[in-house]
Amino acid sequence: MDVPFWIWASVLGFIVVMLAIDLFAHRRAHVIGVKEAAAWSGVWVAFGIVFGVIVWWVWGAEFGQQYFAGYLIEKSLAVDNVFVWAIIFSYFAVPREFQHRVLFLGVLGALVFRGIFIAAGAILIQNFAWVLYVFAAFLLYTGYRMIRQRNEHLDPDRSMVLRLFRRFIPMTQTYHGQKLLVRRNGVLLATPLLAVLVLVEVTDVVFAVDSIPAIFAVTDEVFLVFTANAFAILGLRAMYFLLADLIHRFVYLKVGLALVLIWVGVKMLLKIDIFYIPTPVSLAVIATIITVSIIASLRATRGQGRQALPAPTEPPFRVATEAEDAALQPVWRSPRPTPTDNHSHR
Repeated sequence: MDVPFWIWASVLGFIVVMLAIDLFAHRRAHVIGVKEAAAWSGVWVAFGIVFGVIVWWVWGAEFGQQYFAGYLIEKSLAVDNVFVWAIIFSYFAVPREFQHRVLFLGVLGALVFRGIFIAAGAILIQNFAWVLYVFAAFLLYTGYRMIRQRNEHLDPDRSMVLRLFRRFIPMTQTYHGQKLLVRRNGVLLATPLLAVLVLVEVTDVVFAVDSIPAIFAVTDEVFLVFTANAFAILGLRAMYFLLADLIHRFVYLKVGLALVLIWVGVKMLLKIDIFYIPTPVSLAVIATIITVSIIASLRATRGQGRQALPAPTEPPFRVATEAEDAALQPVWRSPRPTPTDNHSHR
């Protein structure tokens, strides 16, 4: 698959422009409702599908199918990531109007980290063919572990990342708007929102360790791996606001995601020395597993409406009062005047 530099540059430029538009549209903190989230979700999914159609038209059906298989894998696994975000936001009692800023920065970081992981994975596969066995074994183990731990969820209170953050980073106990850092009494402090952002980034890195090997099972093309990841990730913020209150209804989705990982792990093992499973078959199997798990979940929980995760009875953090906000000092203080500066020339 020959991808000229200008196409890479165009795709990256498009991503940057869309991120800028998204940031501008949400420049003011506000609660994102279901309708707004659904509209943005539709926009991002449409971009992902249109890009896949372009790949199909320019480079042929095989590469188009590989892109859609990778996109579907990443989009499906991202749902589990969304559910973890909901748990984090609930634990920290993050006001809804502040959540988009955290997710925007989280997705920005995710694009960077995944780009690094994809490049590293491609180099490893190119130079050490045996690493495919490691990837396949890891996918099979991860799928098995997800099935065994399907009823277990992240407990932020036990997070080693949060403990280390609290130990080494001075932090306020109040939210100050969408600020990540504040200065109080001359001391630079992190806000709880920065701790949330760090947890969001770390969880995405953990999920990337699963998803990157999974997509390499359906395509070896770095361009397709990156673009499928990028277009799937770009819609995560909207997907969160659309699905966060429906977590309780997707009771079988984790099992479906585990089966997808097991399937792509088996496909990777067979691909190495035995048999190459055609991409249309892989795409059909992945789509079927995800569709069945979603339908079964919705049928099992029919009649249940939207329901936010229960918030802690005593939230660990609160929103600062106007007086507390007014008492803050500029984060980047201007340098103190020197004795020379105090005397003007006469």
